[in-house]
Amino acid sequence: MNKWPSLKQIHYLITLYETRHFSDAAERCFVSQSTLSKGIQNLEELIGCALYEKKDRKSPLVFTVAGEEVVKLGRELLAQGQDLVELGKICSGSTMEGQLKLGCIPTIAPFLLGDLVQQVNQHFPKLHLLLREDTTTNLLAALRAGTLDALVLALPVEIGEMEKRIVGKDGFHMVMSREQAQALPKPLRYHDLPDQSVFLLENEHCLTEHAVSACRLTEKEKINPFTATSLHTLVQMVANGLGTTFIPHMAIKHGLLNNQNLVTVDPPGQQAYRDIGLVWRPSSSRSQSFQQLADIISTLLDP
Repeated sequence: MNKWPSLKQIHYLITLYETRHFSDAAERCFVSQSTLSKGIQNLEELIGCALYEKKDRKSPLVFTVAGEEVVKLGRELLAQGQDLVELGKICSGSTMEGQLKLGCIPTIAPFLLGDLVQQVNQHFPKLHLLLREDTTTNLLAALRAGTLDALVLALPVEIGEMEKRIVGKDGFHMVMSREQAQALPKPLRYHDLPDQSVFLLENEHCLTEHAVSACRLTEKEKINPFTATSLHTLVQMVANGLGTTFIPHMAIKHGLLNNQNLVTVDPPGQQAYRDIGLVWRPSSSRSQSFQQLADIISTLLDP
């Protein structure tokens, strides 16, 4: 009869991987250090190879190649195990109850999550949203690992096997000082902008790629090498007369440009926008909850 690793053993290993210390991992798992060590040892025996390098206690804990792979696959198994547990809520008809861990990117979160929480509290008072703001890459990793249930992302972006639903479109506006706007010819062409006058976010923010692509900015010499960490920083750069930038409509709608001597201009060419989508694991049993959540977000994004 085949013996299979348990989710508890996998949980022990992943926690050790994250803490890199047996006593800290045991504390997080609410077990003794000997229990955690034995569980990981049994896991190694079942798999048939060492998962971390056995050194003296003073040396940093280093995982083997096999250990790294087991952690990666184990996170997916734990996520699917959590999805299995959620089936009970469907059986009882309570899909919009309990906790729902939602991730959102920084260029959406400040302009959506407050209103979303308010609507959820009003319509689904038994549902408790646990929110996390992070970059797309980190959020997708957390979704695959099961530490998040769903994500609000700007699309297009590579999401692999994940499910998605487009919940709205968010237009881009060029933002510049009133003086600069008056000095530029009409209609605006990128050719008319000074070199290095377009300010963008750091590359880890997908808004940069989406804005450049959607707004058809092909003249790279117009882009300033300085990159900002937030939309608020971009606005301050432009407010000081240093150039122009692209700001999404939802940010302007929520007052990002208030009390600034700035104006919005439509980017050259056709209407530019990014899609906003809700993303979740295909194995999740809470797809009905996500569809209801998507309905709320879609209403909030309606211009």
